[in-house]
Amino acid sequence: MPSRACPRLPLVSCLMLTLAVMACQRAPVEPAFQYSSDASSRTGLTALSDGVLLGNEAGAVVRLDREGRPVWTTRLGREVAVPPALAGESVVVGTVVGEVACLSLKDGKERWRLGGEPPVLTPPVVDDAGHTVFLVAPDGAVRALAVDSGQERWRRPAPKASAPVESLEPQVSVAPGLRAAPVLVADVLVVPLGAGLWALDAGSGEPRWSRPVTDVVGLDSERDTVFVATRPGRVLALSVKDGSTRWEQRLADGVTGPPARALGALWVGAGPSSLVGLSTAEGREVARVELPTPLVGRVQVGLEDLLLVPTSGHAGNLVALKAPGWTTAFTVRADTPLRTRPVVRGPLVFVLGLDGRVLAWRLRVPPPN
Repeated sequence: MPSRACPRLPLVSCLMLTLAVMACQRAPVEPAFQYSSDASSRTGLTALSDGVLLGNEAGAVVRLDREGRPVWTTRLGREVAVPPALAGESVVVGTVVGEVACLSLKDGKERWRLGGEPPVLTPPVVDDAGHTVFLVAPDGAVRALAVDSGQERWRRPAPKASAPVESLEPQVSVAPGLRAAPVLVADVLVVPLGAGLWALDAGSGEPRWSRPVTDVVGLDSERDTVFVATRPGRVLALSVKDGSTRWEQRLADGVTGPPARALGALWVGAGPSSLVGLSTAEGREVARVELPTPLVGRVQVGLEDLLLVPTSGHAGNLVALKAPGWTTAFTVRADTPLRTRPVVRGPLVFVLGLDGRVLAWRLRVPPPN
């Protein structure tokens, strides 16, 4: 009985087909889609359960589904420089000329818009209930708005430093224009300002505590602890309750990217082109990996034990490191700088390039080391 494995194909063609299939099966990543928003973008991606949101320099806000198809596009007319904030079934987004708009998540239709506001250069933060959005002005004033109406709940003027701030030292460069976002932990909003680090009551805006920590690259939090990284190379773990120091680490070559908790460690970009992992409990260094170009965004977890690292060089390499040894599982090239955190949805990883393209790859579980 003739073989049915490779009908009507010569032996050489059948062998080549088999090798191609085997190569495809071994590949840890494959392209899923590519979408252009038609303008440069520095917002990063806002994760949705079924896709992502982004803004761009042309003032467009775009919702994409998992296949890279635009669900809707809303044009605000002026640059959106920071990521749209998800608030329940609404999206709050601001522009560099001081407009703040609330859009329907379902279809992008405008629910309300405020004009004459300060430029939105700091990512908005929304409370867990999706009822209040917190905005930080360039001068350091903080205000809380009702998501359903845009009505102001409270406003705090820019605070003045109550103690001498730290001296600034020459440091490696970070992504221009974007400012470190506040973090909301329970009922405390921790805000990095030029006058230092301030903790405000989320309900009233009243100050809880302040610390003379400046030149902040980014914040992250875990339960009752907020992690702070500064350009000069200080990384601190502070109590959310009173701002007291739980641990401090100094990185000699400065910090290039904000902190991010992932796979049991706190990861920061360090100069000139390193990724450093710190123990969240003690601050001791637990890992250090050399990267092709600096990390200026945040790392993300892919599948179960992959650490996805976006790099900022022209090649736009997304480097995947495999726990626990942090060896390189694979590297994919975007051909545009990657300066913001990837979004992972199941086996799909989405990245936003500086040129405004959203690229997605499908990950496979890599073989054991």
